[in-house]
Amino acid sequence: MSELVSFGETMLRFSPGKDERLEDAEEFEVHVGGAESNVAIAAQRLGTPATWMSKVPENPLGRQVVGKLRQYGIETDVSWCHRGRQGTYYMEQAGEPRGTNVIYDREDAAITTAEARELNLDLIRDATVFFTTGITPALSPTLAETTMNLLKAAKEGGTTTAFDFNYRAKLWSPKEATETLTQFFPGIDVLVIAARDAQNVLGLEGDPRQIAHNLGSQYDFETVIVTRGSEGAIGWHDNVVHEQEVYETDTVSPIGTGDAFTGTFIARRLEGDDVPTALDYASAAAALKRTIPGDVALLTAEEVESVVKDGSKSISR
Repeated sequence: MSELVSFGETMLRFSPGKDERLEDAEEFEVHVGGAESNVAIAAQRLGTPATWMSKVPENPLGRQVVGKLRQYGIETDVSWCHRGRQGTYYMEQAGEPRGTNVIYDREDAAITTAEARELNLDLIRDATVFFTTGITPALSPTLAETTMNLLKAAKEGGTTTAFDFNYRAKLWSPKEATETLTQFFPGIDVLVIAARDAQNVLGLEGDPRQIAHNLGSQYDFETVIVTRGSEGAIGWHDNVVHEQEVYETDTVSPIGTGDAFTGTFIARRLEGDDVPTALDYASAAAALKRTIPGDVALLTAEEVESVVKDGSKSISR
């Protein structure tokens, strides 16, 4: 039995070489990546048995996604289908002022039709933690309903629910996100949210410490984590606010940094760490992920432990 079960879409990412334009590229690197599977992998690398749940097309691209995730050590529990596509995205990376450009190609993806009745709800009920994100309900009205039903199933089984707000402007407007995601809040125990999303999407005022406290008090969350990018994170638990700085790192790829943070936080809490300790390990894992190409945090527990023991905290470069 997996201690952590996550649900969501994992896509194939195609990237030309650094600084190359998509329109001129002749070769692409191929990676698999999705917030929910990234979190499951990060947790598994820290010793937490984890399963990724989804709906996937029965075709070579869908099989590649599932096969890759299995290679990374997590279990997969998918509803295979013969209609719908495998979602992909294309990412062009360059220095400023161009920066990073992402083009999504996920219309009619198989997962957009996933319903709770197609999924193994007992797996969620038997888990210790169920995790998903705000990306999933943004993909279709069907998935918004499914996400609600999965959170309800988790609560029925006494499973702790963890949710990353993860607002994506390319998927929906702040108003749409607020109207949908706040409906989930009563069923969520642990909320992770970026300070910018709390301010710009939910319209909350104040600094991150105030935001964490206000969210925790207003919605009766067990734990609220407010991430602040290069300024670290704030954790609210038992009406106490804890502050966590970032660890110094040289950035190779920032993709998946937040997922490594969240997966490690969940894993360490499952190990029995208090919130400040879990935040410390999560910050260390996030710093390590920034040194790794691709979407996935291929870390070891020993590496994370070493960063924590070294204790070099600074603004990430």
